[in-house]
Amino acid sequence: MDKSPQESDIAFIRALAELLRETDLTEIEVNREYGDDDVLTVRVARQITAAPVPVQVGVPTAPAAALPAPAGVPAAADPSDDPGLVASPMVGTVYLQGEPGSPPFVKVGDVVTEGQTILIIEAMKTMNQIPAPRPGRVKRILVEDGSPVEFGAPLIILE
Repeated sequence: MDKSPQESDIAFIRALAELLRETDLTEIEVNREYGDDDVLTVRVARQITAAPVPVQVGVPTAPAAALPAPAGVPAAADPSDDPGLVASPMVGTVYLQGEPGSPPFVKVGDVVTEGQTILIIEAMKTMNQIPAPRPGRVKRILVEDGSPVEFGAPLIILE
């Protein structure tokens, strides 16, 4: 295969990009074999930026209401009012540990550094590590392992 782009390859790449848009996938990789030593590998990816979603103040989400504050820590009326809130950046299923049976990423009282993984959110069969946005101590964990979360849902409070 010569190195100049062929019209069929360009059409193929455009079709893959359109498939990403239609299916809300973030990336796709395909290998096309033309012969023994003639392979075209195409990876098409896109960056998704989530639009801000208005959050109703005063209506606690089920996971936050289900978990009480640790002893000696006063419960905030609404976790979204807490300045240390870490909110979900996406819709998915939250996991507090890397795999079943392993220790959790963080526990109440742990000190975290900025960028440290605090939990995972599975979205569209992809495990997304959620980093601590700033250093601090884990004050409350507002979700249960394996529970579904919405965009903007309270996950953890750092102090």
